[in-house]
Formats: sequence, C-alpha cells, structure tokens
Amino acid sequence: MEGSAKLNRIVEARMKLKARFAAKMKDTPSMADDKPMGTGKINRHGMPTIPIGQAVTTKWPVLDLGYQPDISLDRWRLRIDGNVKHPVMLTWEDFMALPQTHDISDFHCVTTWSKLDMSWIGVSMLDLAALVQPHEDATHILCHGYDTYTTNLSLEEALKPDVLLVHTFENQPLAKEHGGPCRMITPQLYAWKGAKWIKRIEFLNQDQPGFWEERGYSNTAYPWRNDRYD
Repeated sequence: MEGSAKLNRIVEARMKLKARFAAKMKDTPSMADDKPMGTGKINRHGMPTIPIGQAVTTKWPVLDLGYQPDISLDRWRLRIDGNVKHPVMLTWEDFMALPQTHDISDFHCVTTWSKLDMSWIGVSMLDLAALVQPHEDATHILCHGYDTYTTNLSLEEALKPDVLLVHTFENQPLAKEHGGPCRMITPQLYAWKGAKWIKRIEFLNQDQPGFWEERGYSNTAYPWRNDRYD
C-alpha cells in the first residue's frame, strides 16, 4: 500500500513538472532548431541522426578523468538535494524500487564519435525530480560523480523523457569503465553532460558550470549546432 501511494505521488508530481517545463523543452535547440546541422534520416526529435562533425562507431570508447571508482552496490548512494522540497538519500535498493524506464537512444561524444541505437534501462531524471519536488525557482542541476566530476544542466534539458540514470546497457549491468553501477545519459546533448559514477544531483536556482564547462567547453552542448566549445 505504501509503495502504491509513493508511486501515485511520483506520477502526480511528474505530470506537474512536465506541464511546468513543456514549453521550455519545446523551445530548446535539440527540439526546435529549424536549421539543424547533420546528416541521415530524421530522428524522433526531428533532428538528423548524425550531428555535424560526428562519425558513427560501433565501438564504445572509454573517456574519463584518469580514475575509475569501484563502487559496490551496498556502498552506492545517490543524494538528491539543494533547492527541493524533499531531499533524499537513495540506496541501491531504493533506486531500483523506483519506476524503471527502457529506452533506445543515441550517444554523441564531443570528441566526434556517435554510437547509435543504444539500449538502456534506468530511472528517468523526471521521476527523480518528481520524487524530491524542486522549488518553483529551481532552474538547473549540478551532477556530481564519485570521481569528483561535475556537470550542469538546465531543467528543461534534464527533465526530457530520454534523460536517464542508467544501470543496464544491452541487458547487462553497466560496466565500471562506462560509469557503472550508474551514470546519467543525455541523448539530446553531448555526452559529457551525463556524469559517470553519479552520486549526487544538486538542484540550483541559478546556473553553475561543471568541470569541463569551467575549462572552455560549451555550457549548452547542442550537437546539431556544433556547440562544442565556448
């Protein structure tokens, strides 16, 4: 009964968040750009499948800060806090008890490769936001990794349905070198916006650049505008 009531609360809060950010989402370049740059058939968001400057690969190159933390499931925690009504600290069991989303999406790395049709299972950022209920003046999130990495996202990007915290890739647990046990994916932005080994999502009432943004990478990271660096 308690689980059912919790799910109902998440669903209700999710619908309110979707309504609150729907117009802003539609106006983001990855949804509304009338002159996107790229090639190939049009994807589900109305963009060319392969953004400008990208080459398709079947491999999945490994990129990190030189450190791959080894986080066991019993030690893993996800803190969601900041400018929210109900901050939480989730264990792995708590995380897996949340609604699970399966999606197939593309992965665009700023280093010019794209891997297509990747199959994921995870928890949507929208559902996590619904769980904690951001205040009305919340505008951004800052994601923190166990490797000390940080990256920022506006809420209109973070709450898109295909932004997930994934634990499964191609029906297998997400490998450590790719951010396992859990990482964020951001299919409509360059992949550095999806933190590996994620441990905290901090809601903010203003933008705050992350690791690469402070070092000259684009703050917005739209692949179909070749929006790699400031």
